[in-house]
Amino acid sequence: MGRTDRRPKGPPVTASGIELRHFRDIEPVWDTLIDVYAEVRADRLHDPHYSVERYAERLARHASEPGWEAVVGYDGDQAVGYAYGNRIEYGDRFWKRVTSPLPDTLTRTPTLALKEIMVRVPWRKTGASLAIHDSLLSQRPETQVTLMVNPLAGDGKVHRLYETWGYHDIGRSQPSPDSPVLTAMVREVAVDNTASR
Repeated sequence: MGRTDRRPKGPPVTASGIELRHFRDIEPVWDTLIDVYAEVRADRLHDPHYSVERYAERLARHASEPGWEAVVGYDGDQAVGYAYGNRIEYGDRFWKRVTSPLPDTLTRTPTLALKEIMVRVPWRKTGASLAIHDSLLSQRPETQVTLMVNPLAGDGKVHRLYETWGYHDIGRSQPSPDSPVLTAMVREVAVDNTASR
């Protein structure tokens, strides 16, 4: 299995000027995802939860789960950032970790779990993160997408950004004993984000 570039007649270039490539196999992008992660999380790598080794364990586990897909944004030959996720089903541990009781209508709906989204500093506030996010969602069969965010990240700015993208809170979750308590959020896959660009 190799890289899957589902591109119409040439690379898609977004308003942020990046090329977006889709991957369903981890091997061609493993090093890229690790490198971007290590750069973006450089100030947190001393914390065991955020170490490159722990991230690599999570990445390998996530990439083996059903429906895994990544989108990597490129500016020329430089990786700008990425997003990846996989399909979760009813009864998945993702849902079970959320502290609030969730309605069956939510947990039985075909769902993409957005596991990571990272953009390197030089491309922040350029629209790159939303372009990468939207490209991942653009070809997914699921009807809703969920993610978890540290409510303290960027003094709350990251959480507020996701709200502008159409996400709303559904509860709290602590995926591992040494992880921060995260806010679980959800939205429909098809949402008009043109106002957020």
